[in-house]
Amino acid sequence: MSGGFDLAILGSGFGGSLLAMVARRLGRSVLLLERGTHPRFAIGESTSPLANLLLEELAQQYELPRLLPFATYGTWKKTSPEVPVGLKRGFTYYHHRAGEPFGADPDRRDQLLVAASPYDEVADTHWYREAFDAFLVGEAQALGTEYVDRVSVDSLSRAGGVTTLAGERQGRTVSYRARFVIDATGPRGALSRILGLPESSFPGFPQTQAVFSHFTGAGRFEEQLPGSDEAPPYPPDDAALHHVFEGGWMWVLRFENGITSAGFAVEDHLAQELRLEDREGAWRRFLARFPSVGEQFQDAEAVQPFFHFPHLSYRCGRVSGPGWALLPSAAAFIDPFFSTGFPLTLLGVHRLAALMRESPDPGAWDLKEYNRVTQREAETAAALVAGCYAAFRDFPAFAALSMLYFTAASYSEMARRLGRGHLASEFLLGNRPPFRSAFERHLAAAREGRASPSAAIYADLEPFNIAGLCDAEKRNWYGVDLQDVVRGAARLEANPADVRGFFERMGW
Repeated sequence: MSGGFDLAILGSGFGGSLLAMVARRLGRSVLLLERGTHPRFAIGESTSPLANLLLEELAQQYELPRLLPFATYGTWKKTSPEVPVGLKRGFTYYHHRAGEPFGADPDRRDQLLVAASPYDEVADTHWYREAFDAFLVGEAQALGTEYVDRVSVDSLSRAGGVTTLAGERQGRTVSYRARFVIDATGPRGALSRILGLPESSFPGFPQTQAVFSHFTGAGRFEEQLPGSDEAPPYPPDDAALHHVFEGGWMWVLRFENGITSAGFAVEDHLAQELRLEDREGAWRRFLARFPSVGEQFQDAEAVQPFFHFPHLSYRCGRVSGPGWALLPSAAAFIDPFFSTGFPLTLLGVHRLAALMRESPDPGAWDLKEYNRVTQREAETAAALVAGCYAAFRDFPAFAALSMLYFTAASYSEMARRLGRGHLASEFLLGNRPPFRSAFERHLAAAREGRASPSAAIYADLEPFNIAGLCDAEKRNWYGVDLQDVVRGAARLEANPADVRGFFERMGW
């Protein structure tokens, strides 16, 4: 298009840069605008099996071979050791009570370990966003994306099927033209501000706040745990490590460059007690409140300022309009718990890419389904996290409730890997009425303070349980046993030979 671009993307985090790369592979001219500069600190760092599979699919479908190695820890380390990474073998949870050291219950009723991979080579990752986002921007530029940083977009107008973006760059007025604009700037982002889009809330979701930073010198929590004759399914700190407690939770993510990302998210009543607006002071009060966490961080030093988010959850009332759309990361933010932001954003990239592939004319894109699914998937993630917040005080109830997530996530990953994506076309099996009904029922019960018995949850999950979950004999330690998937092949509309063949091709 003369004098303009097919697509303007606001925000060069991973979602915006990935979408720019895909659009270039589809032959579109792309303008990528960034308010700041790279490298820069960013939060949202821990992937999941589904997120990495979606990244892998983007690399394969749109001929992005340099992207493919970042889908697993082993190939990332081999091909791009200069980009820092963290090893994520699974999801680790420990329950704490204020003023008491971690209990280390001998029956493991105060801990939960869920492996996400059978060994390190094919494991998930923590993204050191400062480096990884900068890498992706460079890749987008190499593919022909026009990248401009230090731009503040203040207004837009649309006429004749073209949007004009106006703003300022280093004290000078600038303007750009594009046929379609996508906002990848995150919650309460550029288009929300410029267009005055309405903000709404998720029903039943608690008001939460967060404080976080990056640290050196953080200890490994596993060093505080008593010895056991039984080995855990993976080293507990080589994971997304969670400390949960009544009113909130804490994340600890380790990178191999010596940096640890850590922070906590709490409901407003606890935020007020800890005085989160005090940032570093709130951090010290938090460590004093939970002695075992304090011991883990006794030698840690912050290498970034302490950040405070006074309003963590966000929901935009509109997802698209004439000539524009929001990525899921700009349409809603719930909470870092379960790392739902990555797969939701990547699913959005896939869906917008499919629209681009189907029609070169953005005016012909039918965004109604994109709107519906984006809103519904955000509601699904919010219902999940809200139920967990309500259950944090009762760890066995939380552990049972978490199986809703782990069952759906493991099922979705294997369905897509076996070429049966129709079985899991929405996040957390939102397209499967029996699962969705059970999901909503059990989470509503938790939010109302009447948590479902674990046996009732497990019975509802049985038709979708292909990963050996919900087994009381495992006492909250779930490793990866590929034979569980083989035995559950029929649940995936497959036979055992199909599953074995897939594992052989993967070298698992």
